[in-house]
Amino acid sequence: MGNSSSMLTQYDIEEVHEHCNNTFSQQEIVSLYQRFCQLDRTGGGFITADEFMSVPEFAVNPLSKRLLRMLDGLNFKEFVAFLSAFSSRASLQQKVDFIFKVYDYDGNGKVSFNKILDILRDLTGQFISEPQREKVLTQVLEEAGYTKDSVLVPADFMKIIGSSGLKMEVEVPVD
Repeated sequence: MGNSSSMLTQYDIEEVHEHCNNTFSQQEIVSLYQRFCQLDRTGGGFITADEFMSVPEFAVNPLSKRLLRMLDGLNFKEFVAFLSAFSSRASLQQKVDFIFKVYDYDGNGKVSFNKILDILRDLTGQFISEPQREKVLTQVLEEAGYTKDSVLVPADFMKIIGSSGLKMEVEVPVD
């Protein structure tokens, strides 16, 4: 499993299945392995930032540069664990934890008003003015019982996002 040119054994499949909390079926894991091998152009068993950026859907994502921080140098098991947040079988907690990691780009376990504002800038670009972004974010935080000065931890994200009917699902094509 370390070298992408090697075959995926039943043991590897079961290990990855368990590692990703059963969010992908064994057949989906095999399909993901095939995709991983396509992306791993050097055959080193890891996917680089440049290899991820070769995926058009990823390259045009406004958060791609932030996501690369989480992705660069992933082996297959880590690749599947990363994608597991997008599985229809992932729990709400797994999805919220993933979103929190995107917002917590310095990895300190806390998300401030300014960190959220940075992400909103990436997502909205020139379509919304800075004062509008700040107003919307302030309103969302206040509706959830927080202020501009609040520092959010993962439990706060669950409180804010948990009741939103969050959908983060990607279908894994199975041949």
